[in-house]
Amino acid sequence: MTELIKNDPPRSGHPFDGLDRAQVIGRIADHLAARRPGHPLRVAVDGITAAGKTTLARALTAAVADRGRPAVHLSMDGFHHPRAHRHRQGRDSAVGYYQDAYDLPAFARHVLVPLGPGGDLHHRSRIIDLAADRATDEPPTALPADAVLVVDGSFLQRRELAGLWDEVVFTDTSFPVARRRGTRRDAELFGGLAEAEHAFDHRYHAACRRYLAEVDPAAHATIVVGNDDLDHPVLRRITDSGG
Repeated sequence: MTELIKNDPPRSGHPFDGLDRAQVIGRIADHLAARRPGHPLRVAVDGITAAGKTTLARALTAAVADRGRPAVHLSMDGFHHPRAHRHRQGRDSAVGYYQDAYDLPAFARHVLVPLGPGGDLHHRSRIIDLAADRATDEPPTALPADAVLVVDGSFLQRRELAGLWDEVVFTDTSFPVARRRGTRRDAELFGGLAEAEHAFDHRYHAACRRYLAEVDPAAHATIVVGNDDLDHPVLRRITDSGG
């Protein structure tokens, strides 16, 4: 059952009208905490680069934990390919970022499959130290069957991960807003604002546009949050998936 299927602002009188940020987070957390599929609930927080995914994922993880469920936040940063692989099609290549940034098969193998139906409940939190560009071999960690795993990252509805999520939250942020956020955040990393803008325009957001065109992730997500205003997110859709 879908409570709202619209991408325009909610109409007056809808149950989601007038919710503040805490209430939006709480409404989603209530939904997630009620899900008990018999294995850890695998939740994706998807969206374009600088959509606010990590902030939302951390808030949801804390809110689910407040509701009495074991909750773990995991970032896709730990499942990047090594730098040489990520940049093999060129440092500015959008296709290279889309195809080569993340090791999605390894993420499925080390996280989503073992935490899914019939899995052994053990997962790895990362396979690479991204800053050091060095592979890691940390032992797998066990999760209780009633845990909720919240993962934030880009391209989380690619075909390599199809059918492996129990819930998908799409963080719907416009490109201009995300570009302003991301370039200001990463200006120092790239050596200046102009360099960050170039990277976003030619690599990161160019790859995200391809993802939106190929996958239409908002349409396939179970939950959609309008996130142009971080202090006032808009709950646009939430779907009762059962379980």
